[in-house]
Amino acid sequence: MRRLSSTVVVVAGDGAADVIAGLDDRHNVYAIRRGERTAAEVTDLAARSAATYVVHDADPLADVAAAWTAYFDGTGVVGALEVAIEAALADLRADRLALPDYYLVLESGDMPQTWRHWWLGVLAGAAPVRVVPVPASSSAVAHELGRLAAGRWWPSDLETWLRGLPKVVPDQLLTGPAPS
Repeated sequence: MRRLSSTVVVVAGDGAADVIAGLDDRHNVYAIRRGERTAAEVTDLAARSAATYVVHDADPLADVAAAWTAYFDGTGVVGALEVAIEAALADLRADRLALPDYYLVLESGDMPQTWRHWWLGVLAGAAPVRVVPVPASSSAVAHELGRLAAGRWWPSDLETWLRGLPKVVPDQLLTGPAPS
């Protein structure tokens, strides 16, 4: 599976495109707003960059994340999570998509609980230093770029990890009233 030469950072959360737009003038940062582009088109742009950092909002796992949260929120369609996982694996295997080096998650405290668990539980559990919560501002993101820590990469066996996601239960489903 493809790894790019730049440090690739996905900015995730509400307002990501606006935050990325504020990075356009930063030295050694290539800021790509997804807009109407596909995630594969953004990956191709990122692959051609010589900048130290490529920052974009085209999460290669966006469909998996949406299906996972819908599955555990009880709003998803049966089988949608498995379909999203297999599509992501096919795109990753074919090098149409690449996992980023880091996710900077905007205003994670304001997210619905299942989404927050996706970012700070599921993804951070797979690669703890690769998922960083930040305030929703261009200056906060720019500041964090210089502070990103090295750490283990995403799981080496992506197929097993992704296919195991239906068994990764969000925290709120494990809590509730004590049995009487």
